[in-house]
Amino acid sequence: MTDVILDLLHQVMTSPWVYLALFAVSLIDGFFPAVPSETSVITAGVFAAAGDPNLFGVVAAAALGAFAGDHVSYAIGRLGGSRLRARLRPGTRRHKAFAWAERALAERGGLVLVVARYIPGGRTATTMTMGAVGYPARSFAFFDTLAAGSWAVYSAMVGYLGGLAFENDPIKGLLLGLGIALTVTTVVEIIRYVRKRRAARSPRTGDGDELPALATSDP
Repeated sequence: MTDVILDLLHQVMTSPWVYLALFAVSLIDGFFPAVPSETSVITAGVFAAAGDPNLFGVVAAAALGAFAGDHVSYAIGRLGGSRLRARLRPGTRRHKAFAWAERALAERGGLVLVVARYIPGGRTATTMTMGAVGYPARSFAFFDTLAAGSWAVYSAMVGYLGGLAFENDPIKGLLLGLGIALTVTTVVEIIRYVRKRRAARSPRTGDGDELPALATSDP
């Protein structure tokens, strides 16, 4: 069974269409987060360690797809994000994600887009929220270039390192890469939880109402 999976993966990853597939998966994940774009890029990175596909091609395809997908999500927020936000039930996971995005955008401006790329559920909520509040498109594109590019490099390199560690066993390399990604995500979530607890014990200095004013403060 393992050999069959490995052969199938090898056929997919050595196909010239793999770059288009990575672009498409990363694009769709930008506004439909159920698509496993990070896993796909990590897998491509594992096989890139053996020479095929090309590592730079993997990074470029993933970054361009993520950039395009984030802009689709931003456009959705711009056109109807406020109505979508109003329909979310308080207490649900999606409602909490949008509330976090609003607070983070008020506190950090466009840099939150880079941070949100590595937070489960935060990516789409942030891009839609930025569209819904009328965040300037040029500033959004600037920060999204940093977010999509860094995410593509990170995901591909995690897989690439796993592939180098287990050059003759791609499955183990993939498991190592996914393990590294999961560890990083867990650490980020722990840091967020600790900071949230500390913030809850400190007096609040803002209520988030200044969000629209901050929408024009970035380059």
